Amino acid sequence: MFPENQKEKKSKKGNMPPFLKGPSKGTSRNQFWGNLLSTLLILLIIVTAYSLIVENKKEKIEIPISVLAQDIKGELISKITVSGEKITATYKEKDPNAPAPKEGDESAYVTKESKKEAGTALSDTLVNYGVTAQQLGALEIEIKKESGLAFFLLNAAPFLIPIIFILLFFWLISRQMKGAGMQAFTFGQSKARIIDPNDKNQRVTFKDVAGVKEAKEELVEIVDFLKNPKKFLDIGARIPKGVLLMGAPGTGKTLLARAVAGEAKVPFFSISGSEFVEMFVGVGASRVRDLFKMAKKAAPSIVFVDEIDAVGRVRGTGVGGGNDEREQTLNQILVEMDGFEPNEKVIVMAASNRPDVLDPALLRPGRFDRRVVLDLPDIHDREEILKIHSVKKPLGEDVDLKVIAQRTPGFSGADLYSLMNEGAILAARESRKTVTQYDLIRSIEKVMLGPERKSHLLSKQEKKITAYHEAGHALVASVLPHADPVHKISIVARGHAGGYTLKLPFEEKRLQSRKVFLDDIAVSLGGYVVEKMIFGDLTTGPSNDLRVAAALARDMVTKYGMSEAFGPVALEDSGGRLFLGRTATGEREYSEDVSKKIDAEVARIIDEAMEKATKVVTKHRKALDAIAGELIKTETLERAEFEKVLIVNGITPKKEAEDEIEKK
Repeated sequence: MFPENQKEKKSKKGNMPPFLKGPSKGTSRNQFWGNLLSTLLILLIIVTAYSLIVENKKEKIEIPISVLAQDIKGELISKITVSGEKITATYKEKDPNAPAPKEGDESAYVTKESKKEAGTALSDTLVNYGVTAQQLGALEIEIKKESGLAFFLLNAAPFLIPIIFILLFFWLISRQMKGAGMQAFTFGQSKARIIDPNDKNQRVTFKDVAGVKEAKEELVEIVDFLKNPKKFLDIGARIPKGVLLMGAPGTGKTLLARAVAGEAKVPFFSISGSEFVEMFVGVGASRVRDLFKMAKKAAPSIVFVDEIDAVGRVRGTGVGGGNDEREQTLNQILVEMDGFEPNEKVIVMAASNRPDVLDPALLRPGRFDRRVVLDLPDIHDREEILKIHSVKKPLGEDVDLKVIAQRTPGFSGADLYSLMNEGAILAARESRKTVTQYDLIRSIEKVMLGPERKSHLLSKQEKKITAYHEAGHALVASVLPHADPVHKISIVARGHAGGYTLKLPFEEKRLQSRKVFLDDIAVSLGGYVVEKMIFGDLTTGPSNDLRVAAALARDMVTKYGMSEAFGPVALEDSGGRLFLGRTATGEREYSEDVSKKIDAEVARIIDEAMEKATKVVTKHRKALDAIAGELIKTETLERAEFEKVLIVNGITPKKEAEDEIEKK
């Protein structure tokens, strides 16, 4: 769907409260590495500059004034530069280490330095050493004034640069220590992610959420209240403070909460329940207070707590570990929700796929008093969801999303998103520009079972056993009247399955009957029966089938009241062994005698189902061999090919049989 950990973007001026403006703070780790890199970069620049200065200072040869006078007499010098008391003489001799000189370039010639007496003219000094006026006239003499900022910096650089570097280093270290100290004061601040309502890239509306029609209808009045609260307050109505979204994973709880904020165009504060819990006592409660404080400043707004069962589990029963910090956080949430006033215009939304473990104080009127259930999408909803996820994907002309929706019962919105994404990946992997129907069909099996394990090669005997095993499932499902029809059979390994038989109903059912359960158990045992009958031995292949059959038979006895021996009695909760008010040891609420009777009844149901499957396989042995033979040749049978084999062997395909029943 949409990733929840979006980065906060800078809001436009006037659109968001002042505390939301400005750049976001980085973590201490990022600050440390940033400061370290900055220090190394500055050090590199300083060292480079210092090296250039030192290298540019050509090594000077100092000579006494008397030697300088002798060289002038010998006509070895072409130019003299006087700067204060320093004399620089440029000789006519070229420097052997210098590159080829350019026109007017004096750096290629030998230079020597000397010093004259302070307060004495250079000409007077040289005349005293026997230099004539004619010899001085033959020289080029330049007088420079020794002053200016450049002169000072050039001479002071060797001393100033190390001092500046040391001061800069200590400043960066002190800044880092200050930042680490400030984190102690910000540890209890909320880490909520904020979505700007004016950010079109992150905005989600009800148009982006397909299906869940009833849930959207429940939330429309929340949007209306955030847009126009006066209409409700004038008549004395109080909008629910808390909305709890309940549903299986992937049904779109977080997406729907964001759609409410997008429709109302209000700030959306999103945080996970686990982000409240820390090892330090009181931090979670502090973050709760800070979160609600920000939400009140930005009102009208929405606070969304994902996976609230991380902090909202029932207290005092040992469920959740009895963490004091978690209980303090929960208490603070309860207090903050009670502290809301009708005109504060802050809605708290939360999501959980385990509402049965939430504390009753959270669910009482005045807190999360509105509960919205998000079911798995039906066939029409799945088709709409597929259309949304295919908007930016180029689909081929043969793509029929209705067929894909028919073949994906039980898929959640997240599963359908993954299906469309896998289809696009398959097309891109084969260097095609469009996504075809075949890509989407393959994606269904990849999402359900995993990728094909083409490298998992079977021996001839293993391939034959797998083919007969899957043929047994398919044959029993095709003959028994209440089993779902077969759409595909394959002996190509996927995920942990060595082969699979894909059964899908023609119409989705909300209720399952006892006859359907009994036929499903017989279908699960079809592979077991065939292996035992054909090969006279058993393999590890039916292990998962046996677990499924035993679990379904036990549920019929203990949960659904479908056993004649027990009648309409529910001996176990539908939520599993661990439930509210029950200890973590899985204590049973019935005696050992009842447990023995349950085991005996489960064994009876499985024995009858195995006998039913054995009769089908024995009666249609010819069809079984034909199906297995085709699987060994092609490895995969689609529905049309499978039904042809059934018709040839005198078995009417399931759909035609249902039509005949309706006619009668």
